[in-house]
Amino acid sequence: MINNNPIGLFDSGIGGTSIWREINQLLPNENTIYLADSKNAPYGEKSKEEIIHLSNKNTEFLLEQNCKLIVVACNTATTNAIKELRAKYKVPFIGIEPAIKPAALNSKTQKIGILATKGTLNSELFSKNTEQFQNIQIIEQIGYGLVELIEGGKMNSIEMQDLLIKYLTPMSESNIDYLVLGCSHYPYLIPQIKKIIPKKITIIDSGEAVAQQTKKILKETVGRNKNSNLSENTFYTNIDPEVLNGILENKYTIIYKDF
Repeated sequence: MINNNPIGLFDSGIGGTSIWREINQLLPNENTIYLADSKNAPYGEKSKEEIIHLSNKNTEFLLEQNCKLIVVACNTATTNAIKELRAKYKVPFIGIEPAIKPAALNSKTQKIGILATKGTLNSELFSKNTEQFQNIQIIEQIGYGLVELIEGGKMNSIEMQDLLIKYLTPMSESNIDYLVLGCSHYPYLIPQIKKIIPKKITIIDSGEAVAQQTKKILKETVGRNKNSNLSENTFYTNIDPEVLNGILENKYTIIYKDF
């Protein structure tokens, strides 16, 4: 039965596991298959055409595994390719976009910061989503090098700390009161970010909202898993699984596949 089929997720690497965690926590009996395209990370520096090509390839792999719904657990892939994915494939798609709206609506200083990839900030969809908040000053910062360090297992390195200080200090000095994390890799940096920015700045990511939307779309379309047992969760990666294993604390099955 299709409702017992797995939910598929893909990202340009391990970052989308932050989205997977939220979905798994909210929907613990849903089977999942996660695809980490770490070999091609980061997507943020690639052209729109390349991102669409990689997103198609990832989708087709997940469809071969009989996934009933696909979560594009990557801001860059969502903002550049989800329109094309929805037009090409019949499966329901859930995208992930920077949580600009809640930050803008709740900001008291009328200034919010967003840390994201070049591909996300330069996308047509991101531009469209920010146009509606003309009264809010949105301070954008491309997170050059952050994804590469996370993928390389250097999340807590001096290089990471130096980059975060470089990117976040100007935002803090600009009197932002919300910091939007516009890349699914970045929630793993929250403990370090909190040491750099003032406590008055609220950090927002999209994980919980994506999980809630996944629950909603499952109910409206392909259905929830009827099996009350805990889920089966399988992870695929196309590079050495050591870093992914570390992120997942060696708790899950990881399969290397050269795709």
